[in-house]
Amino acid sequence: MEEKLTGSFGCKEKVCIQTDKIYDSCRSKECIECMRVYLTETGQEIIDRAVDVKCRKAEVVWVFSDVEKMPFNRGYYTVDLTFFFRVSLDAYTGVSRPVTVEGVATYNKKVVLFGSEGSAKIFTSRYKKDSFDPQLWQKTNMPKAVVETLDPICLGVKFAEPREKCCHYGDDEIDVTSIPDCVCRVFEDRFVNCREDQRKVYISLGLFTIIKLERNVQLLIPAYDFCIPEKECVTSSPDDPCEIFANINFPIDEFFPPVEDCLKETAPDCCCSED
Repeated sequence: MEEKLTGSFGCKEKVCIQTDKIYDSCRSKECIECMRVYLTETGQEIIDRAVDVKCRKAEVVWVFSDVEKMPFNRGYYTVDLTFFFRVSLDAYTGVSRPVTVEGVATYNKKVVLFGSEGSAKIFTSRYKKDSFDPQLWQKTNMPKAVVETLDPICLGVKFAEPREKCCHYGDDEIDVTSIPDCVCRVFEDRFVNCREDQRKVYISLGLFTIIKLERNVQLLIPAYDFCIPEKECVTSSPDDPCEIFANINFPIDEFFPPVEDCLKETAPDCCCSED
């Protein structure tokens, strides 16, 4: 290995790069109970006459993050997160097939992470055609919050009849006019505030999240060479679709469940063949 590194693949020079460094991160596995689902106008009419409701799926459409310095704790920051979920429900209004209705649910979360310190003012430029380059000025060198999440798992959904209190979390209502426009544009219909004589829908979700605080820094790293692609681009011919199909491997994994790799240390009697 040492001979290989000192040869043509060895370090040629030390270079300084600018990149985002992760200063702190955390992960969470949460069961969020009784979140209020705010329905569209059409969806609310269907729910009011439904006899049963089931959750079809839920997905994260946007996460709003706000980073603030934590007082009396230098280098630590609070990260306030607001999740917006797009919820698809199957509403049963009789013996016919269910009708799919959509709504939005929100969830607030706060974490504390270390993001180091920085007070430098940063000036950057961006090219704009037929004009001077506009200067982008960042007042303070605050860390950047990065949220990685999976679409949540539907754990349960239920009705709340008019004037019925379903659970403590669902009692805190929001005004649907405060929902950001970027979230509203995901839905085909507008949201409505539920009246006292209308049903409410509450959902429980399982959520997996990774939250990171990153800061733009300069790092000195060894450089081996430029990343020059070695593979040539192959242009497919639309005139011969069978030739293209012949180059596709048979999808065995789609027909059979995946098999975990056996480890000799943990399973000495494993009958896997050695390659």
